[in-house]
Amino acid sequence: MAARKKRPVELVKITDEAIIVRCAAGDGMIREEMWEDQKGNTVRYNLAFINFHLFSRDNGRVLGYDTAHGYLHRHFAGTVEIIEPAPFRVIVVRFLSEVDELKLRRRL
Repeated sequence: MAARKKRPVELVKITDEAIIVRCAAGDGMIREEMWEDQKGNTVRYNLAFINFHLFSRDNGRVLGYDTAHGYLHRHFAGTVEIIEPAPFRVIVVRFLSEVDELKLRRRL
């Protein structure tokens, strides 16, 4: 008997938003993208804080969390580190907390 092929998981992009935020160094942006599977679970996401006044490389991304390569990792000022998997809501709280601190800075 031949092995069955797995059906690819279909993901639906449910969020694609960007908002401008006031920062001590100059206005920045919070970018959020989320995809859900057929069961409604958030399985892929991209959270980014962009501020060219704080960091001009990496398209201005000062801070980011994403699962673009199949694993959770954190971007900060051009560096990337793999972090332990956590529920999406935990990552969002951590991300927004870090953004609140970064918004107060005039430089990194």
